[in-house]
Amino acid sequence: MEPVLELKNISYAYHTLDGETKTLTDISFSVASGEFVAIVGPSGCGKSTLLSIISGLLEPEKGLIKMNGKYTGENSMNIGYMLQHDYLFEWRTVYKNVLLGLEIQHMLSAKSRTKAMDLLETYGLKQFANSKPSELSGGMRQRAALIRTLVLDPDILLLDEPFSSLDYQNRLFAADDIGQIIRSTQKTALLVTHDLSEAVSLADRVIILTNRPASISKIVPITFDLEKDTPLHRRNAPEFKNYFNTIWEELNQNE
Repeated sequence: MEPVLELKNISYAYHTLDGETKTLTDISFSVASGEFVAIVGPSGCGKSTLLSIISGLLEPEKGLIKMNGKYTGENSMNIGYMLQHDYLFEWRTVYKNVLLGLEIQHMLSAKSRTKAMDLLETYGLKQFANSKPSELSGGMRQRAALIRTLVLDPDILLLDEPFSSLDYQNRLFAADDIGQIIRSTQKTALLVTHDLSEAVSLADRVIILTNRPASISKIVPITFDLEKDTPLHRRNAPEFKNYFNTIWEELNQNE
């Protein structure tokens, strides 16, 4: 089966009046349909830049990207992007925030409105449909932001540290909550995070990047033998510590 996403030898550098800053070098990997892949690496190594390239916000200086078997520019792949902040607008209700992407893409219809409300009900936010975002907890706001993305039926979700603005307890619950939603919808997801525990608890594979200019140091497959495989249950499993230590040691091998 053709991968949903395939990167071949991606390189990128930022150019300023002070010179060139090489950020990514020779990045190659693929993501299968329904797979959840996490990317970790040292701070400032180019993780978010990589997501910007995949989403089309930046163009790679070298290399090629395939989505659903077609090169960038030839495909019409629908990409969902969740950022560090939920960017819910306080002057709109939760329901109208969920509809925002549909409005922007001129996809509002009776059917899409019904789908949005159905998603709010499925994920426990229907009673807050007419509330303002300030009335929601941090985790609920992120859930609303995810629903806003899911209602567009994206082929792949790009998650750029979506829980980093939450306190530790809410971060745990939000990651568990949203991780289960993504699994239940069988969406393909690519997560950037600096939190190794988060990566191990959510992902099928963890891609480890080196210091800038970043290249791939190692890819670690993640499997758990659990009756109910959820992010919170993974954190309590015996394999969790081994995966965490493997990734930690790889990241710090040159320290």
